[in-house]
Amino acid sequence: MLSDIATIRSVRAIVPVLLALAVATACQPAVQSGPRSTVSASPSGPSRHVFVIVLENSSYQQALAQSYISSLADQYAVASNYHDLGEPSLPNYLAMTSGSTWGVSDNEFHALPATGIGNQLTKARVSWKAYMEGFTGDCFDSPYPYALKHNPFPYYGDECPPNIVPMTDLVTDLNGTPPWLSWITPGLCNDGHDCGVRTADRWLSRFVPQITDSTAWKKDGVLFITWDESDAGDNHVPLLVIAPKMRGEITTRLDHYSLLATISDLLRVPRLGLAKQATSLTRQLQAGRPIP
Repeated sequence: MLSDIATIRSVRAIVPVLLALAVATACQPAVQSGPRSTVSASPSGPSRHVFVIVLENSSYQQALAQSYISSLADQYAVASNYHDLGEPSLPNYLAMTSGSTWGVSDNEFHALPATGIGNQLTKARVSWKAYMEGFTGDCFDSPYPYALKHNPFPYYGDECPPNIVPMTDLVTDLNGTPPWLSWITPGLCNDGHDCGVRTADRWLSRFVPQITDSTAWKKDGVLFITWDESDAGDNHVPLLVIAPKMRGEITTRLDHYSLLATISDLLRVPRLGLAKQATSLTRQLQAGRPIP
């Protein structure tokens, strides 16, 4: 763990030097071009409170075989044709939050431009928080079960936003005024990464009712639960869509860019990167049922 932290610190220290060299020599960046937003945001505010839970490493079949996850799919809606973007974890988290994988194909630290849904919301003065289990105040140096690779927000701009808080803060916020976007990342055991999908299922059974019992969710909320990647190698993972009036099976082909497109539309900020062309679920949410 200490060696990993030292590596992260070393990488962060040399990033400014590398950037200066890149400018001086007019070299092209090693990663893909980042997402750009060209559409103006709506002058009106967000339309719904959005909650997102991202779990780890389960196929669609494995996840839906769990008792509580299956009950959520039966009671609300499940996107049965939803797909990840392949292995490993980090590129999927980047896609969900910025509309690009940035050419990243590992779980190492990469300092990226200051973009992403978090920065967008901050500039638009739309409240958001990322609730991280195990987070102790430092995005780059918090102990197990926290994992930096499952927290995409510090990658954008190479800094730890003040919006990242311990998961325990969510209970207080739900009893008061939660932010418009609540991004929720369990630790390496409860997300299923180290302890399996059954543990994740039990964690959800204790955690989800705290959200669905809240005034914000009952009034205008939607909770999305998905997995970063399938451990079956088929890129097929569930997306649970939990809203008070949402029911049914969504068969439209979707992926992590679709999730970002939906979040952006609901919070009324421009879509980033490949989310611009992705299919959004806003029409289904408005109708309360799947729409072909």
